[in-house]
Amino acid sequence: MARGFSAGTSCVGGVKRSNILFRNVSAVALSVALGLAATPNFVSAQSFQFNNVRVEGNQRIQTSTIVAYTGLEQGSAVSAGELNDAYQRILDSGVFETVELVPSGNTLVIKVTEFPTISQIAFEGNRRLKDDALREIVESAPRRVFNPETAERDADLIAELYSARGRIASQVTPRIIRRSDNRVDLVFEIAEGDTTEVERVSFVGNRQFSDRRLRRVLETKQANFLRTFINRDTLVQDRLEFDKQVLRDFYLSRGYVDFRVNSANAELTPERDGVFLVVDVTEGQQFKFGNVSVVSEIPEADADYYQRAIRVKPGVVYNPALVDSEMVKLERLAVRQGIDFMRVEPRIVRNDRDLTLDLELALVRGPRIFVERIDIEGNTTTLDRVIRQKFRTAEGDPYNPREIRETAERIRALGFFSDSNVDVREGSTEDQVIVDVDVVEQPTGSLSIGGAFSAEDGIGVVLGLSENNFLGRGQRLSLNLSTAEENQEYSVSFTEPHLLGRDLQLDLDFGLATSDSSFASYDTERVFFSPAISFALNGYSNLSLRYTWDNTELQSRGEDSLGNPVSGPVISNEIGFGERAASSVGFTYTFDSRLEEIDPTRSFLFEVGADYAGLGGDSEYIRSTARIVAEKRIFNEEVTLRATVEAGAFQWQGGDFSRTTDRFLLGPNQLRGFDPNGIGPRDISSSNGTSYTDSLGGNYFAVARFDAEFPLGLPEELGLRGGLFYDIGNVWGLNDVDTSGGTIVGREGSYRHVIGFSLLWTTAIGPLRFNFSKPISSEEFDQERNFDLTLQARF
Repeated sequence: MARGFSAGTSCVGGVKRSNILFRNVSAVALSVALGLAATPNFVSAQSFQFNNVRVEGNQRIQTSTIVAYTGLEQGSAVSAGELNDAYQRILDSGVFETVELVPSGNTLVIKVTEFPTISQIAFEGNRRLKDDALREIVESAPRRVFNPETAERDADLIAELYSARGRIASQVTPRIIRRSDNRVDLVFEIAEGDTTEVERVSFVGNRQFSDRRLRRVLETKQANFLRTFINRDTLVQDRLEFDKQVLRDFYLSRGYVDFRVNSANAELTPERDGVFLVVDVTEGQQFKFGNVSVVSEIPEADADYYQRAIRVKPGVVYNPALVDSEMVKLERLAVRQGIDFMRVEPRIVRNDRDLTLDLELALVRGPRIFVERIDIEGNTTTLDRVIRQKFRTAEGDPYNPREIRETAERIRALGFFSDSNVDVREGSTEDQVIVDVDVVEQPTGSLSIGGAFSAEDGIGVVLGLSENNFLGRGQRLSLNLSTAEENQEYSVSFTEPHLLGRDLQLDLDFGLATSDSSFASYDTERVFFSPAISFALNGYSNLSLRYTWDNTELQSRGEDSLGNPVSGPVISNEIGFGERAASSVGFTYTFDSRLEEIDPTRSFLFEVGADYAGLGGDSEYIRSTARIVAEKRIFNEEVTLRATVEAGAFQWQGGDFSRTTDRFLLGPNQLRGFDPNGIGPRDISSSNGTSYTDSLGGNYFAVARFDAEFPLGLPEELGLRGGLFYDIGNVWGLNDVDTSGGTIVGREGSYRHVIGFSLLWTTAIGPLRFNFSKPISSEEFDQERNFDLTLQARF
């Protein structure tokens, strides 16, 4: 980027503009010296005396003001050095372009040329940034004295603003237009230039992780032919600094405590439209935890009791987040024991021989400081209590710096504010502090209108209206409308994250859903209402309790061309049941290791739930499900291995018969290689020339999925990765089902085996997954599918 005053003149808009010619300070000083030298008294005397001061050339600045700038007293002896100081003080006032001090007998003549005043400021050539945005950052302003140094700084600020947006080749030139009465118009001529793309990102010094893996960590991405149309990645200095920190965090969380970024150099291409980014790193050795112990310097804190609460074991790869997590756990344990002001100090001993770090957590007494009050400012919409709910500290509680830092993160995570700061200052006494919370509100509502497509439901319109901070209470309210060809849903959701001021989340969902899927021979209409309460049990697990009222009706699609019902005998029997309401209560327990990320290269999820219907309504049953997911990244985290096991059991307890919609039906996200409802018990009866293949679902199901995801050797900016998978699954059991008139197959079930290849593509609309599958073990009545396009599932 370039900016500054250049020589010469130019005409813009028919008005002659001149660049400003400045007198060099040393040149002016020389003219003063020459003026003094021309005075005989100055040559023969070390000091001289002025009885009068005359100022010439001033228009706006009063004579008395200029004389005051000199700091000289009339009639007093003045040395040459004092006279030079007087000259410098006048010049430093910043309102004069030139200053000359000329002794004339006993009179000091001060000749000045005033800087002009700015009439107006204009910006030309700026298309990417609006004038208002530029005026906010410049120091020069109308009706102020023009200062060329200030204008230069303003040009620098404008150029830096463009550079922060990836336009490092931008040029900003300040120019002036002379007006009458010693006024000027200040014009910043801007050549924005093109965005500077990062053509290549490479690393030097990395041995444990490949360039490909490290590029996935960075926020800065490489540009390529595809991203030219989707997302032009540019070089932004602030983003580079963020990337350096992200790299440090990445290595530190994997035990490389000596890691450092030596440099991150960006070299411009000859065309100045791109850069080559080279990141020089030093990885060091990987360290693991050695001995982990707790010592207490507080009599009432038993070290053995706290030692039993430690989860980190020797041999685990060192991670600072684990140390911080253990410190937080011990401090909270002290609060529950009634021990105030206890702090945990980590003391680490490095063992270079065996590459371990011994961790000693010392329980010490911290300073006796209390929270006097919490002041909140800037929340014009959000209620104070919404912000206070993120504090685990109240007025009068012991002050804990760690807790305040965590509170600041929780406030930022709300997403209600464009900026938030939590600072601590001294209170009314030395043992008290005041916590200041300053926030800047931002819009929290959204309206989304778009299209939707799925292989099961077809093309439709999706309309969503949501407010994440409803009435400033921190509540979420959303209305959703989905009108796919074969599946329509109208729903309203409401969430209160702090029910009754506690860490209880209340969810209310109700709506209407209809479907006429091509994978079923009947239509459904469903009205539902489901409140739920969720709360955390500890750092890893969560429990959700719910009630569900569900009224579902199976509807006939009429008759075919031969006059026979579209549905087979079993489905026709279930349609004859009419509407059925189910009133159920249930729970879901979830254990997720990712909530505290013990090991960033592996994760584990366990989820189990059950529902009992029979509290009124027409249905009575027990439905239970379980899911286990384990994930591990290997080969320097280039390859991801994932294993998923799901199972469910359904037991009908009512006096009538269960329906297909009550039992388990598998979709392609659960078992690839088959259509929705493509496996399991089926009615294959025929009547008067019409054959049926109705899926009936099953009372039990079990599925296991094994995935391996890996790079394809393509530029990672394409967002393309490959995957191999193997699925095995079964659906079986038809107890308490009215099968009269039907021909049932697959009642006992059999395990289907599927292998396949996946192409995973990360796009702007979400991660897409293209599955190419081949069932290698199936039943002849199954409905297979060899290709499927879905949003990539995350567990």
